[in-house]
Amino acid sequence: MDKVKNTSVNTGNENLDKLRRVFPQFVKENKIDFEALNKFFKDEEIVAGEEKYGLNWAGKSNAFKLIRTPSIGTLTPQEKESKDWDKTENLFIEGDNLEVLKLLQKHYREKIKMIYIDPPYNTGKDFIYKDNYTENISDYYEKTGQSKDGIKMTTNPESAGRYHSDWLTMMYPRLFLARNLLQEDGVIFISIDDNEVANLRLIMDEIFGEENFLAQIIWANKEEGGSSDSKHFRIKHEYILVYAKNFELLTINGVEITNIERYVSSDKYIATRGKYYLQKLGMGTIQYSQSLDYEIVTPDKTKVTPKENNSGKKACWRWSKKKLEWGLINGFIEFKKDKKGIWQVYTKQYLNCDNNGNIIDRKQRPFGIIDQYSSTQASKDLQKIFGVSIFEYSKPVNLIAHLIKISTEENEIILDFFAGSGTTAHAVMELNAEDGGNRKWICVQLPEATDEDSEAYKAGYKNIAEIARERIRRAGKKINKGDVDFKSLSLSKSNYRQWNLLTDKDDENKLIKQMKVFLEKPLVDEYDEKSVVYEILLKEGYNPNSKVTQEKSGNIKYWQVVNEGKKLLVTFEKKITKDQVESLKLTEEDTFVCLDSALDDTTKINIGRNLTIKVI
Repeated sequence: MDKVKNTSVNTGNENLDKLRRVFPQFVKENKIDFEALNKFFKDEEIVAGEEKYGLNWAGKSNAFKLIRTPSIGTLTPQEKESKDWDKTENLFIEGDNLEVLKLLQKHYREKIKMIYIDPPYNTGKDFIYKDNYTENISDYYEKTGQSKDGIKMTTNPESAGRYHSDWLTMMYPRLFLARNLLQEDGVIFISIDDNEVANLRLIMDEIFGEENFLAQIIWANKEEGGSSDSKHFRIKHEYILVYAKNFELLTINGVEITNIERYVSSDKYIATRGKYYLQKLGMGTIQYSQSLDYEIVTPDKTKVTPKENNSGKKACWRWSKKKLEWGLINGFIEFKKDKKGIWQVYTKQYLNCDNNGNIIDRKQRPFGIIDQYSSTQASKDLQKIFGVSIFEYSKPVNLIAHLIKISTEENEIILDFFAGSGTTAHAVMELNAEDGGNRKWICVQLPEATDEDSEAYKAGYKNIAEIARERIRRAGKKINKGDVDFKSLSLSKSNYRQWNLLTDKDDENKLIKQMKVFLEKPLVDEYDEKSVVYEILLKEGYNPNSKVTQEKSGNIKYWQVVNEGKKLLVTFEKKITKDQVESLKLTEEDTFVCLDSALDDTTKINIGRNLTIKVI
């Protein structure tokens, strides 16, 4: 009989299992046999030793340790902080995002379509995520120095010996775990500035593969003025790195064309092709090809060459001779004389039809430079919501909405695990209201303490997570269309009793005593039943949005979790009989969870034949 899981997915073991399935000969005694691996690929070019391309830093091994270490924390419901708990499917999670990403692995693996994050830029002014590399972060409250109201900032000056290394060690495991959550056709957008953009490119190439790099978007984020923090040049831009999970499967949605005013001409095909504009067939912008350098017969039977259509320069046509013949027959070619009386050959660029005759909804690829959304406007918009200047460096809602629009369809999940003031949640809700979509969001934010001199603190907001939740509430109330509510959960210590490591100096009696406590009381003292149920459903891979209700059948009380046709029943009864379990009328697809001590051996055997039973 299995026990319920008390940790998150072990990513290291999962990857080892994948290797074992494909190459079982390279896994011996649950370890990778690198000698066998090298022998197998001896005729191939193996990357080994020091002379290899890539990024290395002090602490990279610690980053891998963080990935491999399962989380023993849990997510506890904060129903009072939530809005319309029973109906919404949006999630706001307060806590360290590394631990939260581990806890999301079981259910959300390959279910997220788009990730947007705005991580710390490592300017040296502040650095929150000082991960402890030797212990599990379930005790993150103590490790990060959390005060009563939030986690205090620490500095990371350039004079520090591990200035870049600390940032890289913080980012690497989070990005690694985030990739696992993306669908195969998913995409991630990361805001960054000059301080770490080069290093971020390298670790993203390593985690996602450089073949999945899409763009380094330039965001011109400042209007006139600003850039006072740049010494030699007026830096008025940041970057947004874009990587696909799988380049071949990703589709980036086109955006509305910005030069629609040039589509002014029309012909007999207007009903299907729409209006058009003319573009010279001999533009001279393509590499010269002799096969594209040919004569064209004009309406008065004279002949023209590409050279004559391109101011006397060596040139060629954009279309082959065969394609030209097709264009003449199907009305895609137009002739006009210029002021010198020379025939010019044009292609008709239709609004709703491509140059292969396919009827299309004309869109254009998004530009790699974004200059229509400013950080100044973002601050003003946020100030309108709160009435005071409550949060600095917020991203514009319309910028994030633009990224979501070009990368998702109307029923997908968006994740932001550096949520800040909650801009991503706000953007998803606004976009849904605009296009009738049903996108869902998951936002994760550390309870970073606000400065006691700040307007936010004076307004009663003691940490950033509080600001984000309130921003989402207010924005949702204003939008008031679609799902504008959210469940709030917080990263907490596990409800399972944790084993205390004993040293050689500890006597045998302490060991026996601890073992007895574990057997008799596997859960912490004064545990909350609902919190335990949420820990179980999360670590067993159920959706955090599952319907959770408290039920009673005869004289047995239990919690019922229903998700996608599956049921999970959890009871905390001290003693359970075979008749009580059978009265619940469970199927083979359902799972029954109870305290190990609640069942005697005979009952375990009798009810375990036709039912999945797990014990605490």
